[in-house]
Amino acid sequence: MERTFNRRRALRLLLAVGAAASAGGCGFALRQTPDFAFHSIYVELFNDASLGRELRRQLEATGKLQVIQEAALREKAEVVLQVLQDVRERVVVGRDAAGNVNEFVLRFRFRFRVRTPAGKELLPEVEITRQINQSYSDTAALSKESEAQMLFADMQSDIVQQVLRRLAAVKL
Repeated sequence: MERTFNRRRALRLLLAVGAAASAGGCGFALRQTPDFAFHSIYVELFNDASLGRELRRQLEATGKLQVIQEAALREKAEVVLQVLQDVRERVVVGRDAAGNVNEFVLRFRFRFRVRTPAGKELLPEVEITRQINQSYSDTAALSKESEAQMLFADMQSDIVQQVLRRLAAVKL
């Protein structure tokens, strides 16, 4: 019995080592902070967009960029990211027989473009849209509202990561 147990343990260890070795050979690697072709950026917000603020924080957190905050210093940036649209929508898509809402679509749209301070276009206007369905019940209205805010926050984080990847592809 003990011999079978030791044989199984050895087989599991061998499989674990083999899986770890093959994962490294397949190109798997943890996601790194992106490398940018520029050293400074100015994020121009059309209003005090929450996604724009999170984007600024993420750009600063890379430690690779100087994020210029003041509009007066905009010309010192190598790249200007212009936020054109930052819209959250909550659309009714389902009703029950009594006419009460039972499903929403939560949609987040973000449009931006990237230029030099002189106006040369580096990345044409891009729109990133995320949406997710949310069930709804009048009896749980407060918790469903909290859930919607959490879903919007998750979508916002995902969009910020997509913007960072697109910025990493920009060539000066």
